[in-house]
Amino acid sequence: MSLAVYIIVMAGVTYLIRMIPFTFFRKKIKSRFFRSFLYYIPYAVLSAMTIPAIFYTTHNIWTAVAGTAVAVVLAFLEMPLIVVALAASGTAFLVGIFM
Repeated sequence: MSLAVYIIVMAGVTYLIRMIPFTFFRKKIKSRFFRSFLYYIPYAVLSAMTIPAIFYTTHNIWTAVAGTAVAVVLAFLEMPLIVVALAASGTAFLVGIFM
């Protein structure tokens, strides 16, 4: 198959995913439960994709745990995202060197 077919299919699927909610939900969603459910979906999906990647990319559980611990502490202290990412990566790197 050609690359153009893949791109067209991908564009169609992406468009459908974005269009379907607009066609089915024309009125404002009033259900408090459903609105809160939709609010937290992006965070749940991001966590489900990120957490396994954290623990499998370094091939060492201790570097992953150290980096994650630093990231959680700094995020809890409301540090900027770049600080959290660099500190977690640096911690994982340093723990990997010393192990």
